[in-house]
Amino acid sequence: MTDFAPDIDRLKQLDDAEWLSVQRAYCGRLFAFARRRLTDRQASEDVLQETWLGAVRGIGDFDPRYTFEQYLFGICRNRTIDALRRRKPRTLERGGEEEDLPGIEVLATDSETPSRILRREELGARAKELLVAVLKDWVEETWTAGEFQRLMVFEALIGGGWRNRDAWKHFGLRDETTVAGIKFRALKRLRELAAVRESGGDLLTALERSSEGEEHALDLDLRPLWREGRVSCPSRHWLARLVAGNLPAEPAAYVRFHLDTMKCPWCRANHDDLLEAERNDALDPLVERVHKSTVLYLRSRTLP
Repeated sequence: MTDFAPDIDRLKQLDDAEWLSVQRAYCGRLFAFARRRLTDRQASEDVLQETWLGAVRGIGDFDPRYTFEQYLFGICRNRTIDALRRRKPRTLERGGEEEDLPGIEVLATDSETPSRILRREELGARAKELLVAVLKDWVEETWTAGEFQRLMVFEALIGGGWRNRDAWKHFGLRDETTVAGIKFRALKRLRELAAVRESGGDLLTALERSSEGEEHALDLDLRPLWREGRVSCPSRHWLARLVAGNLPAEPAAYVRFHLDTMKCPWCRANHDDLLEAERNDALDPLVERVHKSTVLYLRSRTLP
């Protein structure tokens, strides 16, 4: 089972049939994402409709560096936050679930010159793209090697912010030194992968300075990069195999860890959608209602 890959050019041309195809493919997981946070079905349906209207209006500015699913989930997340704020302003105070889904920002100090700030922002944006890419390289390499416990430990440390002691006890490892060794080797490999992709230059120098904590270094917190970049998210294919019960034990243990312990909101939404699809086709009327509202906008933009 491979995930649906839309034709972005047709979407930009506001092709009705292509938009219907993507709505059939993605409505379930977007609805599940909103439903987990809002609990109220009507509010979740409203968020879903707002998400699709936002997607249609913004498709002309689609950034190909991201997947279409990331594009949709980003809009859905923002609309969900808006709904929570309207309903209960205190929902999003410190400690709420959305705190774990920060935006990517580059911080600058007031004491720096504008040219230095702009230069560091440029390097920061490039560095974050590079880090997300090499983190994905490392995850793919580790998954292919079947080192699922190593993957879980590193995700807990980097993506979850766990302490060495927490990881040692959770995974039943020998001691904290074992955890530190896993982290050290992973970071060493990440530097090697970064060097292959960048092959020298000012960006690698800036990364080195940041790792050593130098003044005016780049703000490169790996945790939001891991989460927002969806670095370790298994494909929908693997989630479908987990639901079907035919995923081998070791990858299944990792996918459950990612879902239940790391609580990845994107993968939990996909998982919920797959579980619902196993039960019935209850979402078909919802997809039809969503598409009708989208069609009105499409026609207003395409008819003379």
